[in-house]
Parts: sequence; structure tokens; C-alpha cells
Amino acid sequence: MSMFSTGILVLTSPLHVLPLRIAPVLTSAAQVVERTLYVHLHPGLNLGTGGQVRPVYIPPVVDLCTLISRLYSNAADICSHLDVRVLLTNVRGQPAALSGNNGPFPTPQTLSHSPEVVLTDFPIQDSGQSSLVTQCLQKYAGHCYVCTPSLSSVLLYTRLKEVSGEEDDDRGGRGAQLKPLETFSDVVVGGTFDRLHGAHKTLLNISCLLANRRFVIGVCDQELLKNKVLKELIEPYSQRVQKLQDFLNDVKPSLKYEIVPLSDPFGPSISDPELQCIVVSEETRKGGEAVNRKRVENGLAELVLYEIQLLKDAHHADIEEEKISSSSLRTRLLGTLLKPPSPQPDLPLDPYVIGLTGGSGSGKSSIAHRLEGLGAMRIDCDQLGHEAYLPGTSAYQKVIQEFGSDILNEDKTINRRALGGKVFGNQERLKALTDIVWPEIALLAKKRIEQAKEQGKGVCVVDAAVLLEAGWTYLVHEVWVATIPEEEAVKRIVQRDRVKEEDALRRLKSQWPNAKLIEHANVVLCTLWEPDVTQRQVLKAWNLLQHRIQKRRETRSSL
Repeated sequence: MSMFSTGILVLTSPLHVLPLRIAPVLTSAAQVVERTLYVHLHPGLNLGTGGQVRPVYIPPVVDLCTLISRLYSNAADICSHLDVRVLLTNVRGQPAALSGNNGPFPTPQTLSHSPEVVLTDFPIQDSGQSSLVTQCLQKYAGHCYVCTPSLSSVLLYTRLKEVSGEEDDDRGGRGAQLKPLETFSDVVVGGTFDRLHGAHKTLLNISCLLANRRFVIGVCDQELLKNKVLKELIEPYSQRVQKLQDFLNDVKPSLKYEIVPLSDPFGPSISDPELQCIVVSEETRKGGEAVNRKRVENGLAELVLYEIQLLKDAHHADIEEEKISSSSLRTRLLGTLLKPPSPQPDLPLDPYVIGLTGGSGSGKSSIAHRLEGLGAMRIDCDQLGHEAYLPGTSAYQKVIQEFGSDILNEDKTINRRALGGKVFGNQERLKALTDIVWPEIALLAKKRIEQAKEQGKGVCVVDAAVLLEAGWTYLVHEVWVATIPEEEAVKRIVQRDRVKEEDALRRLKSQWPNAKLIEHANVVLCTLWEPDVTQRQVLKAWNLLQHRIQKRRETRSSL
């Protein structure tokens, strides 16, 4: 079966059947589509008539909310690599007198990604029906959405019977009376919306279902991100907003969307008089109640609180939340390649050199030792710094010329404490020192790398706190950053070095912040949790690195 980048899944089963069908449908669809899967709902659609079938308005009912939640939950379990989006253009309470002949799609809707294949769960009674149903399906999809000219089609029903054992489709829906869903003119939600996932999509989709005119989305920024897990890995505000816009414009383009930054927990929810409903989860319900108290204080009507369920994460690890969450997704990024390495044409192909850096207390050196245990050669730039000050070296003579002989001990070695006193708090003098010492350390590191090659080492780890500040990235193929929250780093420094908290904080403030380091990182690791968690991260990073190195060798041998 060919794989397609983008597909659209037309679900025709009755609403009472669909929740049972979702898992096998998604399992089958994931064998055909590899990136974006749009889902179009038309319960009861008959594609076997041979005539022209048209989309109709589907009334918003309570069961649709349940279906949407189930669909995104199953997608997270079964095909988390797919960007699944439930489309709602045709879901609307529409009086018959206003329906006209155009229905919900006067012209085909343009989606962010043009579908290359259309799939359906429509039941086929015999194989001779396939051609007729396929033609009808393609015409139907083309009437609703702008698809690629060479649109393919896939009928999933045979596969579904194999998976679920269903024989009776009950197209009539057993005559069930579905409870109408109360909708509102203007709806509001808030959240971080980092790395848009199934729980976000459930919240957004149900909000779109509830809203008839306007949908206000508050996106956490700045102050509200301070206490987030791995906050430095949160996508930039502009990127999160762009992803929201793309998703929402696909889901329900008829709504007016207002996406605003949140610098406090309330945003426009406590001051906008036109808002009628706020969508919350069981976790954020108290926040919704606080919004209503503020609205009453401001002389505004309370909002209807519509509560949705949290989605369980079937794949969560021991350090992750049980619900589907952005923090868990950020945790899973640790040890992976966040961005491809910059080309280094002047670097030898072997050994492969990792530049490992991180602030004080980050656990950088413990990570370096773990990598050493896996087979890498560790080059300790702190130790090389001590060597650079030894009598007889080029740096030794230059330091004495620059700072005077009063920094020498009786045995003519440099007194690092006395030297530190001359540069402490003086950026100009500190730069004079680093301009002398850093190039010497880089030369020593280069020699160690050459020694590693002679010894047949495949990987070197340059363990350097000032890797980026010193501009040593020309020595390495990849930059790995060890990170830790500032408050945890302060605790570690105080305990390790027996210094006061303010001194530890001053030391951290003199270094590059985590966010700046991570901007340059190919791989990020975090030692916040138990040692075995760090070991799993390092092992994951190491194994992925070996794959990259192997791929590099294969590419090189094919040239």
C-alpha cells in the first residue's frame, strides 16, 4: 500500500457506532497516511447509490463531544506520529429554510495541507461495489475540500471487519434520539499550547463546536511560563500562535478567532462582556470559577463552565504526568536531536566530537562521565585550563606579562586565587585573561582529539563549561547542553561548594542562562530527576548518536 503525506478520512458510521470503530479505523488509516489526517464526519452517508452525494449540515449534539474526545485519545495511543484534525465546517444547527442547495460547502474548503488520498469506513457489501463507491467518494471529497488533482481513495471497511469483527453496521442508527448540544455566540479558553497535542486539539475542537460566532484563545507567555517543566524547550510564542491559527482555520473557518497573549491567569475572560462560555478541564475548573468571581466583581455576567475530561497518556513514563501534556512531550525530547548539526567541513570525520556544556550545578560533568562509561573519550577542559597555567606554557608567560609577577606562588606557579582577585568584577580585565587562556585550552583540546583518533576512539566528549562563550564550536560536530532549573542549581552549588545562596546565585548570573545555551544545542539533557533517569537519557542520546554516526559513514562510503 502506498503512503501519502496527507489524507482525509470520511466517517459514515452512525454516531453510536463510531466510538467503537475509531481505534481500528485509525490503525488502518495510519498504514496509508504518514503526516496529516483530516477527519470529516457525515454519519449515515450512503456512498453506494451511484448518484451524486452532497455534504449536509450535521447538528451539534452532545455525542459529538464524546466522539471528538475518544478520537484524539485513540490517536494519541495508536498513531501519535499523525497530526489528526477533526473538521467541523459541516457541523452546525441549520434551519431547513436556510439550507438552500449549497449546503455547508458553497465552494471547496482550502486546508493547510491538500489531501492526496481520501479514506472511508463506508461498508461494502461485495467487491463489485468498490469502483462505484470509490468514484462517489472522490467526488464527495472534491466537493467539500480542495484536494490534489491525482486524488487517490482507500476503502477501509474490509480491514475494519478483520480488526473488529463487525458485521452489522446499522446505518439507520437504531432510531436513537441524540441530545442537542447547547452552543454559544462567544467562547473563551486559555493555555500554553506548546507542541499542539491531542488534549489541546480536544479542547480546541469542542470549543469550536460550542462557538457560533467568536472564539477567544489566551496563550500563556512570559511570566506564566516561569514555573513550567523544561520551560526553555517551550516553543516561541509566535510559533505556538501560528500552529493554533493553522489548526483552527482548518477546523472551522467560519469562526472569528482572537488569539491573545496571557501575562496573568485571567486575560480577557474577566473583562469581555460578550463572552458567554469558558471551556475547562477537571484540572482547570477552579480557574474557571475564579474567572467568574472576577467577572461578578467587574459587573459582568458569569460564564457557563463547560468541562471536558483530561486525556490519559497510555505511554507516560515514571517522571511524566498520567495525562497527555506538553511537559511530558518536552521531557521526551531530552536526548533526541532537536536540530541537525551545522556542517563542519574542516573537521576530520573521525572521531565524532561532542561539545558538552552547561551551567554550574547542571550535572554536566556527571553526564560526561556517563558518556565515558559508554565508550567515549572525555576531554576535561577544566583540567586543560589548569595545564594552560603551568610554567613553561605560552599562556603562563603571557599571563605574567599582563597581570604581573605578584600572582606567583613561591614555586613560581600561578596563584589562581590571586589572579581571580585581579579580574573579579572587571569585565575588561577578565576578557584580557580569557583572550590569553581560551586559545591555549582550545589547542590542548585539539591535541587530545588527535590522540583519541590515534587510539581508535569513535567519539570524543569535550566537557567545557565555556564551550559557547569561548567560541570552541569549531572543534565539535554537535553541541549538547546539560540544563537544570536555576533554583535547583543554586541548591546544588550551596551543598557542593559550601557557599552562601546569594554567592551561588551570583555565580549563575555571571554565566550564560539556560535559554541562551539551549538556542545553540543539538541535544539537551537534564539531571533534575533520579540518577537512573539521567542514565536512561544519556543511553538514549548515545544510541541515537550511534545511528547518526552510522548513517554518516554509509553516506561517506557511497560517495
